Amino acid sequence: MNEDDTRGERERARADAQQEKPQGNGRGGKPQRSKGPGGGILMGRPFGVPVYVAPSWFLVAALITWVFGGQLDRVLPDLGNARYLVSLFFAVAFYASVLVHELAHTVAALRFKLPVRRIQLQFFGGVSEIEKETETPGREFILAFVGPLLSLVLAGVFYLGMQAVDPGTVPGVLLAGLMISNLIVAAFNLLPGLPLDGGRMLRAIVWKITGKPMTGTIAAAWVGRALAIAVLIGLPLLTHTGALGNPAQDIGGTETVTDALLAAILAAIIWTGAGNSLRVARLREHLPELEARTLTRRAVPVETDTPLSEALRRANEAGARALVVVDGHGEPTGLVREAAIVGVPEHRRPWVAVSGLAQDLNDGMRIPADLAGEALLDRLRATPATEYLVIEETGEIYGVLSTADVERAFVAAMARPH
Repeated sequence: MNEDDTRGERERARADAQQEKPQGNGRGGKPQRSKGPGGGILMGRPFGVPVYVAPSWFLVAALITWVFGGQLDRVLPDLGNARYLVSLFFAVAFYASVLVHELAHTVAALRFKLPVRRIQLQFFGGVSEIEKETETPGREFILAFVGPLLSLVLAGVFYLGMQAVDPGTVPGVLLAGLMISNLIVAAFNLLPGLPLDGGRMLRAIVWKITGKPMTGTIAAAWVGRALAIAVLIGLPLLTHTGALGNPAQDIGGTETVTDALLAAILAAIIWTGAGNSLRVARLREHLPELEARTLTRRAVPVETDTPLSEALRRANEAGARALVVVDGHGEPTGLVREAAIVGVPEHRRPWVAVSGLAQDLNDGMRIPADLAGEALLDRLRATPATEYLVIEETGEIYGVLSTADVERAFVAAMARPH
């Protein structure tokens, strides 16, 4: 599955407007945690892309270890308690297969020159966070298909490995389990609904037919919601009727509750992912409307020793909402942060100079007034800040761009009908 993991509209806007800087893993240091939404432990950087393991992975790994250990007790009863060590190895190997699946998406994205923020292994599988849209439906189809393809290849490799070992041994059981699990991963991801890979393939096909990527997204998202309902209702029914090869012995027992809970979790993931796909697509559709010039607040220049009360008086007279600190030659040197102004009581403002509240300017905080869309977002991601100086081509001060204004524009774009 390939979906930006977000937690609400404002956090999604903040994540796009100000991407966190990658956290390295210093030599001899502890694994670092991702600071983004739904972070985890940094495990490595294959192809330069950070791979994180979410805390929920450990819960699933423990569950897989317990369930697979119970299966091993029936197949290989002589193992005793060592079966849980074998089960833990299976859980790690299974998620290694999931990582290969996600790396296939990552390599394809990098091949198409699409930046990948990170890979995250989490509750049910993994997520490759690709920051930009593909330019053509053909590339979209390839990008989505390579993940299930690699899972099928891995299933074939494990099947060949089974031919070389005794099926009644630990290696035979492990290889059989990994073959089946990779087949399930491939089949599940090929289901034609977002946020699954099959949904992205369906989106690419509809995009190719209609010429409209948004139409493809809408079609694949609604199919994804239909799949969520089908999983919620159909998975427990299939289990109880024995269609999956494991007829339930007690319809009202623990197995029924477990099946229903699993179906509910999978359905929720698919339903939520489909909705997020629609929101992200709507956002990207309106990205060209987000221009630095239209979002910029008018600003007034003030000298470094100007009292805050006097600076605010000048701003009010000019109808401005931002302050730019300039030197004796009129060159901007800093921006007075809005949060800092709010933190100064009104009775102290005549005695506080604006220089004490200003954030020093660097080159990354100077934004051309004509910057818009993806280019604007790329600049904001490169240098996270709360305010940016917006300048004309001539170098003149146009105003100040606030991150809060960008976030509000994002939320408005997502709420606007396509």
